Amino acid sequence: MARKSIIAREHKRERLVAKYADLRAKLKEAGDYDALDKLPRNSSKVRLHNRCKLTGRPKGYMRRFGINRVMFRKMANEGLIPGVTKASW
Repeated sequence: MARKSIIAREHKRERLVAKYADLRAKLKEAGDYDALDKLPRNSSKVRLHNRCKLTGRPKGYMRRFGINRVMFRKMANEGLIPGVTKASW
């Protein structure tokens, strides 16, 4: 599991991105790059990193489910993800 501080930092970035999204779009459309520079760095959507919603693990993230591969396999084997079955051929 990721450290709590790293998870909290990522949540803070998500909040900042949501807060400044409209303002950023307007400034970009107007071409006012000086005003864009004065906004917080973490309000940029590019700085977000996908993390597992359960453990905060940054690698092996599966977008469709919002969790990492380890948790996906565990939950799928326990039958907690609807419509997912183990393949056999």
